[in-house]
Amino acid sequence: MAKKEELDEETLAFIQWCVEVEGFLVKGGATVRQAQDHIEEQVEWFMDQFYDGLTPEEAAREALA
Repeated sequence: MAKKEELDEETLAFIQWCVEVEGFLVKGGATVRQAQDHIEEQVEWFMDQFYDGLTPEEAAREALA
């Protein structure tokens, strides 16, 4: 049986933040699939926004701009 890989708190916080960004992207008119694809394709940009302290709503607004 494979051991489940543990994620550190910072990684878990980033994942949760991305889930919230996804919700704001959907509210902005994207489909769930489009929002997920965009976050995956631009993960480094989103990570920068996360570490720069943007809220999920601010990051989504920037992404939709």
